[in-house]
Amino acid sequence: MRKLAISALLLGSLTPLPVAFPAGPNFVFVLVDDLGWSDLGIYGSDLHRTPRIDEFASSAMRFSNAYASSPVCTPTRASILTGKHPAKLNMTVWREAAKNPPLQRRLLPPITRDSLPHSEITVAEVLRRAGYATAHVGKWHLGTAEYYPQTQGFDYNVGGTLWGAPQTFFFPYSGDRPFRGLRYVPHLGDGAEGEYLTDRLTTEAIRILRREQGEPFFLHLAYHTVHTPIEGKPAVAETYRGRIRGGMRHRNPHLAAMVHSLDENVGRLLDAISELGAEDETVVILTSDNGGFVNKYDGLRVTDNSPLRSGKGSLYEGGIRVPAMIRWPGVTTPGTVVDVPVSSVDYYRTILTMAGVEGDREHNASVDGIDLAPLLRGSGQRPEREALFFHYPHYYATTSPVSAVRVGDWKLLRYYEDSRVELYDLGDDIGERRDRSSDEPETAAALVKRLETWLERVGAQHPAPNTVR
Repeated sequence: MRKLAISALLLGSLTPLPVAFPAGPNFVFVLVDDLGWSDLGIYGSDLHRTPRIDEFASSAMRFSNAYASSPVCTPTRASILTGKHPAKLNMTVWREAAKNPPLQRRLLPPITRDSLPHSEITVAEVLRRAGYATAHVGKWHLGTAEYYPQTQGFDYNVGGTLWGAPQTFFFPYSGDRPFRGLRYVPHLGDGAEGEYLTDRLTTEAIRILRREQGEPFFLHLAYHTVHTPIEGKPAVAETYRGRIRGGMRHRNPHLAAMVHSLDENVGRLLDAISELGAEDETVVILTSDNGGFVNKYDGLRVTDNSPLRSGKGSLYEGGIRVPAMIRWPGVTTPGTVVDVPVSSVDYYRTILTMAGVEGDREHNASVDGIDLAPLLRGSGQRPEREALFFHYPHYYATTSPVSAVRVGDWKLLRYYEDSRVELYDLGDDIGERRDRSSDEPETAAALVKRLETWLERVGAQHPAPNTVR
C-alpha cells in the first residue's frame, strides 16, 4: 500500500491505483562510473584483481561488444533509464558542461538539456507502476533537485544529487577540492572516520533490500567509483604498488585499489541477495557508463584501455566500449561470452520484457533500444539492428566534436571541425590503427550517408562555427 499511495500522489490521484503483483524477477542494476573495458580481470587487466566480479561473470552472460551510448556519463545514464539515444533526448554532454559550455574553441557546442525531462518515462516509473519497490543509490547526475530520482520513479534516493562526483571517497565525502565549490553526498551523515564511499553505498543498498525483503524490487546502484578523485584505500593502493612490473598496461595503484574495493562490494551485494533467498529470482546487470579515463590525475595516467584506442570522451572504442554482464537465473547460460554488439539503450526494453510489463505505449514507440531477451535466452537469433550510432558534438581532452556509426565490423567516425572521416575494420583492427577511408571510399561514403540520415531522423543537435572567439 505504501507504493500504491506514492504512485497515486505522484500521478495526481487521490485514489490508489490498482497494481498487479509482478510476475517477473527482481532487478539489481550495478552501474560503475568510468570503468574501462579492460579494467576487470575477466576482461584482461594485468594489474587489477577482481575475483568476485570474475566469478559473477562465470555465472552470467558476458558481452565483449557492449557499448555505452555516449563517451561521457550523463547521456549514457539517461539512455539506460529511458531506452532513448542521447541525441534524441538532446542530452549529449554531462550536466555541468551543458550549463556552461566552452566558448573559446573553434566550434560552439549546441545548447543541450542538463536535466532529464519529466515527460520521459523511466524504467523505474514503469516498474513501480507494476508493483516493484524502486531504489536509487549513488550517482544520479541527471538534473537539479526538481529532477532528482524521487521525481523519476524511485521510492528511495540515497546519495543521488546534481553532481557527477564526490569531493572525496572518504567520510564525510565533502570539501571544495578537487572540484570547484563545496560538494557533499547527502543521506550519509552518520558515517565514521575512515569510512569509504563505495563500502557505504553498498551498505545502504543492502539495507534497502532487507527492508523490502519478500517484495519485488528494482535496485539501481550507481557507484561513484572509479571516477576522479582517484582515491583508493591507502593500504590497498600500497599493495598494488608492489605488484606493478615493467611492461604492464595498468600502472596506477590508486585506481587498482578503487577497482579492488568495487570488486569486494559487488561480492557483498551478491552475498546479500543470496542470504535473502532471492538469488534465483533476481536479475543482476553490471556495466559502465563510458570508457576508462586515460588522462592524468595527480601526475599519473589513470588507466589504459588497450587494446582499445583512447578513452573517455572519445568515440574511438576506448571511449565507448564497456564491460557488461547479465545474469538472468534459469535463463542465461552461465559463462557464455557473446560478441553481438549491444548498447546501453537496450536495457530499458529488455528489462520490461523480463518483468513481463508493457510500459507506456507512446514512449515505447520512440525507444531506440532493442530487446535483448531472445539473445539472453540463447536462441541463437541475432538482434534485428543494422547499425549502432554515436553522437558527441562537444570537446573533451580526447576529442573534438564527432559522430560515429558501426555497421557489422565497419566503423566510421566523422569530425565536425574539418569534416574528416575515418574508417576502421574492427574485425581485424580492434585498436583502430589503420584508417581505411582512402582504400574503401564507397564504404565510407555509404556510412556517411547512413549517419547523416540517422542524425536528421533523431533531431540531433550540431555544433556551430564560433565567429567571436
